[in-house]
Amino acid sequence: MAEDWAYFEGDYVPISKANVSIRTHALNYGTGCFEGIRGYWNAEHEQIYLFRVREHFERLHRSARALRMSLKLSLDELMEIAVNVVARNGFQTDVYVRPVVYKSGAIIGLSMVRREGGKTIFLPDDFFLFAAPLGDYLDLDEPIKCCISTWQRIDDNVMPARTKATGLYLNSSLAKTEAEENGFDEGIMLTGDGHVSEGSGENLFIVRDGVLITPTLADNILEGITRSTLIQLAKDELGVDTVERQIDRSELYVADELFLCGTGAQVAAVGEVDHRTIADGNAGPITSQLMKLYFDIVKGKNPKYADWCTAVYTTEVAAAST
Repeated sequence: MAEDWAYFEGDYVPISKANVSIRTHALNYGTGCFEGIRGYWNAEHEQIYLFRVREHFERLHRSARALRMSLKLSLDELMEIAVNVVARNGFQTDVYVRPVVYKSGAIIGLSMVRREGGKTIFLPDDFFLFAAPLGDYLDLDEPIKCCISTWQRIDDNVMPARTKATGLYLNSSLAKTEAEENGFDEGIMLTGDGHVSEGSGENLFIVRDGVLITPTLADNILEGITRSTLIQLAKDELGVDTVERQIDRSELYVADELFLCGTGAQVAAVGEVDHRTIADGNAGPITSQLMKLYFDIVKGKNPKYADWCTAVYTTEVAAAST
């Protein structure tokens, strides 16, 4: 079996060669940031479409800047690398693309800077990207069951919540693990002052009286690309407005509909929170319509939103991989 390919230290290499030292600063201290990009296989088109890849790399640049890291590759260069890695692997299934910017210096010590000759110098940064097949992260056939996590969502003054910092996701891992150990599919985290923030890896929406409601950016949520996509689709395609405001825990229990969304999670209806059934326990009409719209678009079936989809295979590459 041919080995998968990755982009590592400025070159395309077999993934077995894409290794870092155990002394790497990012491994020891979580000094990195990442993105998750979905690619969807359309068998009829014999094509993989990467969804909103430019927006993901724009966010990666913002994360790196906030974390005092340097990403010298342009958006166009990053998009080309992502397409090339997926194409080199010849995938014919849904895939997940993971780009990472990280502090690559092999040094022990918390600081991301060091002093040399009276000057302050930042530790070196590097970049890698790999791709792997990925199916559904959450169950999309049946509404999922959630609990309110005992782990609070990280506060922006503790760690920059709007970034996808690698170290930040220990917070999410603890919430997700707790939920699954207690028999739930996902945990919903609250802010320090007790308002709803987000799932362990998803933004959250409720529906009340025909209006979408979602937490504000001030509630320490990630500025989700899927979140912004659904807000636009709800308005433009369904005529449904979205209100961004604080949400109390008890509002989840009495919502007409509730769903989570994100690149990994996609659009997942929630049927139960803390053993309380949401409405009739099924995906509601707005959730169902948004799910259909979303999956048609990401698979390249809706020409109106073709600009959101980046095709991986040229005609020649597609022919060679079949």
